[in-house]
Amino acid sequence: METRIAVMSIIVENPDAVETLNHLLHDYSQYIIGRMGIPYRAKTQKINIISIAIDAPQDTISSLAGKVGKLSGVSVKTALSNIIQHDA
Repeated sequence: METRIAVMSIIVENPDAVETLNHLLHDYSQYIIGRMGIPYRAKTQKINIISIAIDAPQDTISSLAGKVGKLSGVSVKTALSNIIQHDA
């Protein structure tokens, strides 16, 4: 199986989407290397900033990003490494 390392940057502007987002990330937890979440309350609207490091097949990474991007009030961008790993 071919896998790639990627980083997903997620900005959550809609607090109602947090529970669904957490369920999605749990569903993909076997691929997640690490997660960092920062609640940013300095602005009038509360914003959550989440970074996810993931090691997965490219179609799995794209699938997760697509599902996250469909959530109302949630933005996601993904940066993929150029290295493709071949797992036995």
